[in-house]
Amino acid sequence: MNRESGGNMTTIKEIAAKSGFSPATVSRLLSNDPRLSVTSETKSKILRVANELGYFKKNSNKVNNLKPEIAVLYRVNGNEQLQDEYFSFLRDAIRKVAIEKEIKLTLFTEVDELIKQASLFQGFLGVGTAELNYKELKRLHNVLPSGVFININPAPQLFDSVQPNLELTVQDAVKKLIAQGYTNLGYIGAESFTLDHQPQRDIREITFTEFCKTQGIKKTEVFAKGIVSVKNGYQLAKEVVKKLGRNLPDAFIIASDTLSVGVLQYFNEVGIRVPKDTAIISINNSEVAKYISPPLTSYNIDQTALSKLAISVLLMRITNSDLPKVHVTMNTNLIIRKSFN
Repeated sequence: MNRESGGNMTTIKEIAAKSGFSPATVSRLLSNDPRLSVTSETKSKILRVANELGYFKKNSNKVNNLKPEIAVLYRVNGNEQLQDEYFSFLRDAIRKVAIEKEIKLTLFTEVDELIKQASLFQGFLGVGTAELNYKELKRLHNVLPSGVFININPAPQLFDSVQPNLELTVQDAVKKLIAQGYTNLGYIGAESFTLDHQPQRDIREITFTEFCKTQGIKKTEVFAKGIVSVKNGYQLAKEVVKKLGRNLPDAFIIASDTLSVGVLQYFNEVGIRVPKDTAIISINNSEVAKYISPPLTSYNIDQTALSKLAISVLLMRITNSDLPKVHVTMNTNLIIRKSFN
């Protein structure tokens, strides 16, 4: 049996009394005894009571040994292969990290199903951009308040999030283009959407417009609307050529590789040569970036690092539920290929 000393034993007894389980069961669970077999409901109740009584604040060394059971809310549209592939790779990265940390994961694709089974889990990770609404997320928060969304931030007042730093990414792209002597820049992107599905300007577009002003770039072109899809990238490229003809910007920053594929398809059709006629810097560094013509220079989003960071934030939330919500950003790095060099 694991023994707790002094003040710890007092806390163990308090947790046992409040949760309705024996001090031995509580002690073994909080010490991550691999021989202990308890139900998910028992684990959730003991961890919740331990959190309420401040056990993890007094014993911060216990947090890294915690092996919670975590749900993954995996929400993809299923109608845009390249965009969905990004989240598929992210899901697989989460699984690998969970295996390394000996954390059990269960996948859900519907919010209602996760809500029904919330008592089995201590927290969840949210992945994907398929539509969610505030009412659904509020119901989820009521039964499973510890949650971290990865790559998006649909309800920052309810849940934590971990995201790539897209604002810094666009700023870095602008600086690199300026350093190469480009003075006429363009941006191609999609809109983002509120929880009530209203379109709004994406942070990448806002950053491009405002940062170019601060850097003294007097001539910019922005084409940003619709969703992230190959089809929309193709359509936006059409609009570029319709408006500008062959008088293109020196280079475009494109919000995602998915859009870039559509842009390159149309540019190739009409004989626009990349990077000779206009260069392209993209974002995501998806698998397809290496194989299209020309291969895309693209900012890499380290999905394994995102996954590790998200799980760390979730463990912090599970053991410190009264902390203010946390929203963490992670830097990207540029992979140089032939669309810009």
